[in-house]
Amino acid sequence: MNQERVFKVLLGPHVTEKAAMAAERNQYVFKVASDATKPEIKKAVEILFGKKVGSVQVLNVKGKTKRTANGVGLRKGYRKAYVTLAAGETLEDFSGAE
Repeated sequence: MNQERVFKVLLGPHVTEKAAMAAERNQYVFKVASDATKPEIKKAVEILFGKKVGSVQVLNVKGKTKRTANGVGLRKGYRKAYVTLAAGETLEDFSGAE
């Protein structure tokens, strides 16, 4: 995977209460590109953060249907990844996001 793709796979951290509780179990949540695969996400986290990744779980979040002045609209969906780090590894960058 080339260096440019590494920066396009991870779009940013997904900061919610549920993500903060997952961080206590050494699991971190990221918004990722819609075409990103598990091996790409694993490699991107290992390169960018220098940590060993244990597993990656990916899910697609569907956009909500909302009422607008023009009728019914649809928000954009996104893809997020739950990255579990190997035993003994932590991401200090996420400790202040709670």
